[in-house]
Amino acid sequence: MTAGRGLVVDANILIRAVLGRRVRSLLETYEESVAFYTPDICFRDAREYIPDILASRGVDPQAGFILLEQIGLLVQPVDHALYLDFEQLARERIAARDIDDWPIVATALMLQIPVWTEDQDFFGSGLST
Repeated sequence: MTAGRGLVVDANILIRAVLGRRVRSLLETYEESVAFYTPDICFRDAREYIPDILASRGVDPQAGFILLEQIGLLVQPVDHALYLDFEQLARERIAARDIDDWPIVATALMLQIPVWTEDQDFFGSGLST
């Protein structure tokens, strides 16, 4: 993985891709021209939250897992071992906001690409788009 034209997406974007059409449509529209990445933990987070969200809407969570697997074809998970070297710098960058978001920041730093998020913790950090 090298710097280039791409975006790091966070767990909220993955969840929105499962729950709605707009984000999924954007991923599909731009998959040929933009590489989408996410730290592996974001897929785990999405798998954790999707069942409760879908159950509250009266939707079978299994359908959400199937969609998430399809999204996994559009968004490449980045293994923890690859972004671990950027942990300290990432923690320093996000410390004043939400330290738990360090894997997203570390992945963005490693790949030298921006973050696609709606998480307010990233705004003003120079990492979001």
